[in-house]
Amino acid sequence: MPERPALLPHAATGTVVTVGTFDGMHRGHMLVVERTAARARSHGLVSVALTFDPHPLDVVNPSAAPPLLTLWAEKLELMAQTSVDHVVVLPFTTELSALSPEEFVRQILLRGLSMKELLIGHDHGFGRGRAGDAESLRVIGRRHGFPVDVVDAVRASDDEPISSTAIRRAVAHGDLARASDGLGRRYAFGGRVTAGEQRGRLLGFPTMNLDLGSRRKLLPPHGVYAVRVETRHAAFGGMMNLGPRPTFGDERVTLEVHLFDAEGDFYDALVKVEFVSRLRDTMRFSGPQELVAQLHRDAEQARSALTDPGPTANLKGSGTNTSSLS
Repeated sequence: MPERPALLPHAATGTVVTVGTFDGMHRGHMLVVERTAARARSHGLVSVALTFDPHPLDVVNPSAAPPLLTLWAEKLELMAQTSVDHVVVLPFTTELSALSPEEFVRQILLRGLSMKELLIGHDHGFGRGRAGDAESLRVIGRRHGFPVDVVDAVRASDDEPISSTAIRRAVAHGDLARASDGLGRRYAFGGRVTAGEQRGRLLGFPTMNLDLGSRRKLLPPHGVYAVRVETRHAAFGGMMNLGPRPTFGDERVTLEVHLFDAEGDFYDALVKVEFVSRLRDTMRFSGPQELVAQLHRDAEQARSALTDPGPTANLKGSGTNTSSLS
């Protein structure tokens, strides 16, 4: 494999690095990244969070690749709210996956990032076959003269270690409270408003139809949810149908959001939707009249759910620089 150029040339004086996929940017990830930033500040070095796109399993074992808690742009938005100086996005390729842990350290971290210290999460592994665990990295660190600090697991309110896998399981089962506990914020997605069939407007509940732009995003089970929506105008409460529309014989899975107390044209705008609570399953009604009656009950229940502030992210903005490298 040819020698790699410096990935961050202006950080040649030295960096403190953390490496990970960081899917979800949950509370454990946040601790590792913030500790990396603090360590760099205390030693007069530059802090770097190195992550990958696409998810490594999309390359090495696509059939086992999990749905994502955070798409690429969502993850970077969350990372930009931390105190780390730089986020470096390394394209994950078959060539990269073939590197041994020591080759990865030498070519990417030492030569590419001028690394002086490495911080990793308690369950981290990288290099061919994820062989670069904490102990093997400490051995490599002693050989090349850099310390390796392993950050202990952050535990959820049930005392279980927080992990992307556990949060995916919670989201897939519709356990929004458990997912929020691990993330430190409500589970959310970003989407673009697209043209719909105007059925909601005719029923007195106009909706925004949303396109995620990717099939890789993990969504909770089909149903009706209370949601909070950030738009280019303001933030609104609302309710969302995730799934088919069986009353109209439409089995396509769609995302339709009705905003409370909102006016304006949102077509083609990007919005962010936070799941607040699950209201009910998707149901088939005898006709529009029965559906409208249920929608009024849903709206009342959703407004009640939205009075609970729920978990909020404890994030610290810093004007982080983000690099995407080919």
